[in-house]
Amino acid sequence: MKKLYFIMAMLIVASMILTACGGAASEADCAKPEVFCVGLVTDVGKVNDKSFNQSAWEGVQKSQADGVADVVQFIETADAKDYAKNIATFGDAGYDVIVTVGFNLGEATFAAGAAYPNVKFIGVDQFQAWQFSEDTADDSANVTGLGFPEDNAGFLVGALAAMMSETHKLGAVCGTDVVPPVWRFGEGYKAGAAYADGMNGTTTEVFVVYHSDVGFDKTFTDPEWGAQTAKSMMDQGADAIFGCGGLTGNGAITAAAQAGKYAIGVDADQYLTLPEAAPRMLSSAMKLITPGVAELAAAAKDGSIVPGNFLGTAGYAPFHDLDGEVSAEIKAEMEKINAGLLDGSIKTGVSPVKP
Repeated sequence: MKKLYFIMAMLIVASMILTACGGAASEADCAKPEVFCVGLVTDVGKVNDKSFNQSAWEGVQKSQADGVADVVQFIETADAKDYAKNIATFGDAGYDVIVTVGFNLGEATFAAGAAYPNVKFIGVDQFQAWQFSEDTADDSANVTGLGFPEDNAGFLVGALAAMMSETHKLGAVCGTDVVPPVWRFGEGYKAGAAYADGMNGTTTEVFVVYHSDVGFDKTFTDPEWGAQTAKSMMDQGADAIFGCGGLTGNGAITAAAQAGKYAIGVDADQYLTLPEAAPRMLSSAMKLITPGVAELAAAAKDGSIVPGNFLGTAGYAPFHDLDGEVSAEIKAEMEKINAGLLDGSIKTGVSPVKP
């Protein structure tokens, strides 16, 4: 019996030694050159918002699954005044890459680039205008903005909704139009519906409401307002609702699905992330955030990342459960429109920023 206890004790000790020598890298190791660490700071909101923040975090996780990152971690921002502090938490810990999510973190990311010159910064949905200024071009040469043609994605689902609508009335419930990407989504949606009308000789009324009556701490995290606004649109005859604005948009999408109308998601394929709306999810206006973040993280590691601005890809999600309701003619038209947007033969007419 004593011999058995001795053997068990030796096995435990051996296991401890192996763990200490060959275990996974920890956050404490991030200052070591051989340990590659990627941290993510969200905008105000949660990393599991089933939309924008989540897609970016999944890109960071993909970098780890691909063997690029050894350690990944996130910080959820509760208040905009904490942007700099949250970024500094990763910078001071020796992280190699810091991903900041959202237009509102652009200024804080730019400042952090100068404060942490050895860190590579990826700003999702941030246009880094510093590269065009002779005064600041050398200060943040480690900052890359990851942007997307949101107007293209909005255009695609707007055209789809117009072709699928029986009432020829559509709705879009969005976060604040002070954020250019949100504005481009909403205006692209209207432009796409108008394009479909031009093809088919129809007239579609499009209701687009931006939640610009509240602060940034509320505009993207107000599902109750989103649901109520969608219900108001449906009361006016809208039979398809596009939600573009985090949890606020999710509230609108869910309300539409529960009412048996068409629901249209944003940023990611929300059929996969919003199960309560999935049965009525017609499509989603997609920014391919996950592969974009993962690609830039890999480029940061191998040294090929280019400071300035990197344009990702936009598109639309599959029809999933509603595939049988979408005719072959509409599917063919959607493919043509997508191809036209990609090759530039179709223009949305939406300006980069709100006039």
